[in-house]
Amino acid sequence: MPKKNRTIRKKDILEYHEGKRPGKIEVIPIKPSNSQRDLSIAYSPGVAEPCIKISENKANAYRYTAKGNLVAVISNGTAVLGLGDIGPLASKPVMEGKGVLFKIFADIDVFDLELDTTNTEKFIETVKILSPTFGGINLEDISAPECFEIEHRLREELDIPIMHDDQHGTAIITGAALLNALEVVKKDIKDIKVVFNGAGASAISCAFLYLSLGVLPENLIMCDSKGVIHSGRKGLTNQKMKFIRKTPLRSLSEALKNADVFVGLSKGNILTQEMIMTMGKDPIVFALANPDPEISYNLAKSSRDDIIMATGRSDNPNQVNNVLGFPYIFRGALDVRASEINEKMKLAAVHAIAELAKEPVPEIVNLAYGSRNLTFGPDYIIPKPFDPRLIYTVAPAVAKAAMESGVAKKSIDNWASYENDLRNRLGLDDKFIRLVMEKAKTDPKRVVFNEADNYKVLKAAQIVLEEGIAIPILLGNEKKIKSLNDEYSLGLEEVKIIDTKSSSELPRISDYIDSYYKSRQRKGVGYDEARRLLLNRDYFGPMMVKMGDADAYLTGSMVKYPRAVKPVMEILGPKDDNRTAAGVYVMLTKKGPRFFTDTTMNQNPDAEKIAQIACESAELVRKMNIEPRIALLSYSNFGSSSGKTSVKMRDAMNLIRMSDPSLIVDGEMQANFAVDNNLLKEQFPFSDLVGKDPNVFVFPGLSSANISYKLLQSMGSMEAVGPLLVGLTYPAHILQLGSSVREIVNTAAMAVIDAQSRETSDL
Repeated sequence: MPKKNRTIRKKDILEYHEGKRPGKIEVIPIKPSNSQRDLSIAYSPGVAEPCIKISENKANAYRYTAKGNLVAVISNGTAVLGLGDIGPLASKPVMEGKGVLFKIFADIDVFDLELDTTNTEKFIETVKILSPTFGGINLEDISAPECFEIEHRLREELDIPIMHDDQHGTAIITGAALLNALEVVKKDIKDIKVVFNGAGASAISCAFLYLSLGVLPENLIMCDSKGVIHSGRKGLTNQKMKFIRKTPLRSLSEALKNADVFVGLSKGNILTQEMIMTMGKDPIVFALANPDPEISYNLAKSSRDDIIMATGRSDNPNQVNNVLGFPYIFRGALDVRASEINEKMKLAAVHAIAELAKEPVPEIVNLAYGSRNLTFGPDYIIPKPFDPRLIYTVAPAVAKAAMESGVAKKSIDNWASYENDLRNRLGLDDKFIRLVMEKAKTDPKRVVFNEADNYKVLKAAQIVLEEGIAIPILLGNEKKIKSLNDEYSLGLEEVKIIDTKSSSELPRISDYIDSYYKSRQRKGVGYDEARRLLLNRDYFGPMMVKMGDADAYLTGSMVKYPRAVKPVMEILGPKDDNRTAAGVYVMLTKKGPRFFTDTTMNQNPDAEKIAQIACESAELVRKMNIEPRIALLSYSNFGSSSGKTSVKMRDAMNLIRMSDPSLIVDGEMQANFAVDNNLLKEQFPFSDLVGKDPNVFVFPGLSSANISYKLLQSMGSMEAVGPLLVGLTYPAHILQLGSSVREIVNTAAMAVIDAQSRETSDL
């Protein structure tokens, strides 16, 4: 089985951050800049016009610049992760990473700023000086107690949203989790006893928020490294002094007796089973220290049956992850040009997140997290981080709260339209690859990696193993594979290696020869030839899948496509004439995945084969839990030409509709109408694809399909995954010659999903 949750190697992490281009972010233009006219408008002399408008009214900066979608992530590096005070420059990778999360989850642009000062006044003054650039400011990794003063002052002195995520992010997410956990166990928040372990910025912010939610002050006990914060303590910070309690309790173990809730924001492995056993009925335990929680999930759950448990780890139920909050809080605040992020906005986020967990979970989320039916309850009290509904649930709630509390400078009148805009910002399928990976991890399959004596293939096998995506089987020269594994310390010692030249494989080869010979003896293949071919790994690999010794097969990264595909088609290809094998490339666009077919197999298919290719490709799309919407491409539109290609595509459309009436399909049509739905609606309002952006593009022949995907890929317009073979009897996929490690990993995940789907279908 895959080794899940293994620590990623330092070398891999450093290579990722370095790459061909160091860092994780870039700045790109979003307006045309190809002509002299474009540049004259973008800069001198045309740029003077928006400058004049902004000088007349500062609010116009939101109309004519990126200010309204730009957040500064600012740190001085004094409290970075669990590393402590490592300085501003060393904090930069974290700040860039925060920028990535803002972008992929909420389409917010980020500049990261690392300030070389520990002086609170200098920090505040610097941020104030820079503030006209930004629509909002996210403070990050600043040590306590300075972080409290910095945030308070900036909120008072600036008129843009300010939030210290280390304080408020965890508070908002755990606040939602607390409300839902209490609902599950049927306890009133005014009656519960809450114990905190840890008194840093996050813990103090959580405690304040819990009080806002209804926890009574006398029922909240806070512990730091010296034990309970009680009235006899001296030398406490101003923040800790607000949680002084007159109590005889002195230690964490004493405080936990009969407690209803434990919130850990301290360090790993300080909470024991014995302590949990002393807690009240139906205890709620939030063990949030990273990377190791105060008590492990399994240990806590084994201590008693009535516990509700949450951690910061993705491999446990109820993951408390700040990404559930901060991208969408800023999204809502920016969209109404809020002057601040106030308590009402934070509470709105809390309730929105809590309520979302009670809603029926979309199938795409169930699939991504390996569940058949995620349902509100002890193991599901907060939404999953990849839930696509978060952006159009939390952001509107925050925006409404800003408007109702009087801090919004812009109103939203049409909330349905706003929700739709949020859905379209990232595209409903934008998280495609991430969701594919998560779905693969739910039930990893045995994947044969041919050409495993190549470093890139072997590296990809390492990644899929350690990420739990697949169970790799390495096919190639055993001596070379072991040498590469040792040279690069890949940790693949326990992974099965198959070398067809090894005597240990002779019994298996003999069985494979017999099977292959029986299937090919009436197609000109003699026994001796069958024996010769099965000693070749290109034939041996597909036979492993056919004989049930593997679930899927990958090849092609080191050889030309015709050589790689021939044995696959002979051994794993369609069993009858009702199916046509084809190659599909997944093109990753800003609007989501787009499937190009047939890009690799059929040179000039007739209408019947076009229809079969379209239906097979649609089935692939359905496996990814996406509704296929098919555009049949040509040089003409809906009968405007009587040429052979046009007629062929029209005939194919009719065949598709007869074969599968449930499919959304139309054509023939030119590519510009297929990709621009507004243009399609304007010129051909009768089309079945109006209002339904096509995601499957069926080309009339191999030349047009292959040229199209390679142009888009080579020009950097789109990332391509594939080709993925459809129409086969068994799962197999042919990589591009020279595929990158990333491309191999992506295709392996697709192969796993392909294999998964066949267990529950008649394919």
